[in-house]
Amino acid sequence: MNGFKNTMYSAFTENNLIPPEYFDKYSVKRGLRNPDGTGVMAGVTNICNVHGYVVDDGEKKPAEGRLIFRGYDIHDLIENSISENRFGFEEIVYLLLTGRLPDKTELEDFTMLLSDNRPLPGTFFEDMILKAPSRDIMNKMARSVLALYSYDTEPDLITPEHEIDTAISLIAKMPVIMVSAYETKRRCFDDRSMIMHPLISGQSTAENILSTLRPDRYFTREEAKLLDLMLMLHAEHGGGNNSTFTCRVLTSSGTDPYSTYAAAIGSLKGPRHGGANHKAITMQNDIKANVSDWENDDELAEYLRKILRKEAGDGSGLIYGMGHAVYTLSDPRATILKEYAGKIAEGTEFEREFHLLGSIERLTPVVFDEVKHSGKAMCANIDMYSGFVYKMLGIPEELFTPLFAVSRMAGWCAHRFEEINSGKRIMRPAYKSISKEKQYVNIDNR
Repeated sequence: MNGFKNTMYSAFTENNLIPPEYFDKYSVKRGLRNPDGTGVMAGVTNICNVHGYVVDDGEKKPAEGRLIFRGYDIHDLIENSISENRFGFEEIVYLLLTGRLPDKTELEDFTMLLSDNRPLPGTFFEDMILKAPSRDIMNKMARSVLALYSYDTEPDLITPEHEIDTAISLIAKMPVIMVSAYETKRRCFDDRSMIMHPLISGQSTAENILSTLRPDRYFTREEAKLLDLMLMLHAEHGGGNNSTFTCRVLTSSGTDPYSTYAAAIGSLKGPRHGGANHKAITMQNDIKANVSDWENDDELAEYLRKILRKEAGDGSGLIYGMGHAVYTLSDPRATILKEYAGKIAEGTEFEREFHLLGSIERLTPVVFDEVKHSGKAMCANIDMYSGFVYKMLGIPEELFTPLFAVSRMAGWCAHRFEEINSGKRIMRPAYKSISKEKQYVNIDNR
């Protein structure tokens, strides 16, 4: 039996590896990327604009990054919620789902609507989470969203009413599923106590997460506002990112919302997508352990060179948290997060680490050019500072990507709505077959 299985194992690579020259021969753009790194145009959207470069006379040129939700710049959305001392995530969710900003009454009603939709149905926690625990929170979140299909009396109904109601229900329940999956994982796999707090009506999403996650339920408003900022920054990032594109692909088939959103969570789980924040925090910990003087630019730069030369770190040659598929000169999410993280870290035990991250951001482009000689414009992305912020909030590392999913559900819902109303055709790109025809051989003669 082992020999038979080994044959199958070897065939995994032998029969599934396409020689690289075929992609050039047939002008196939791997990863749906053009040779200059820009994305292949695959759709039109009114939801989000991720701006990171300009194309002038056919040449891609760097530009300051901008992130625009339904026509509103992310800086304006965040700065106004902060200046008015209120939570902003719910406003952004309403904007993404409806295409317009809510007035004060609408925002209050919508926040309460989300609160009312948070409880999980009946014995869902016991049947779907506690009895079937997972070591991976993202896996449990995807399975839970898919399982909610069975609790919907008309799960395959595609109408405006059903889509809106389902979206609100899932956006509201995602934090509860996340915390429930985490506590169950602690009890079943970490031999730790499982603490399940009752929900508090009327809380914002950020407040709900902290009040159910912390054993003593205590948190400051400043902490909740910082988490709220993270949720706002992660809520949406255009139709071309992998999980959102996954959402639109499944939607184009006409399948139900639960299948669609579960698939998007599965995409975000990947280390090349939402899971990249784990890579960034692991790399940062490695740098802290191997650079004795964090304030010595020469020592830090030399270790960054070793990472790029695959002599240190995880051997990938990547400095995680630096560079982006779209942003060139700046990632607005990283810029905003860095500003507010610096304010919170000042005067605390986290201040030294914050300055280290700033030095990594500052030195990497110079070192990268020295080693790679590419002349590529490079900036920090949101992963450079997101794990640091979560750490300041005392949030465990296994919840970094799940929190991303909690926030991004709003963007996925908006893109599903747009695909339903505007797509009208199942996505069906072409693949060039290079296999040669073979004569069938009878089983006795093989």
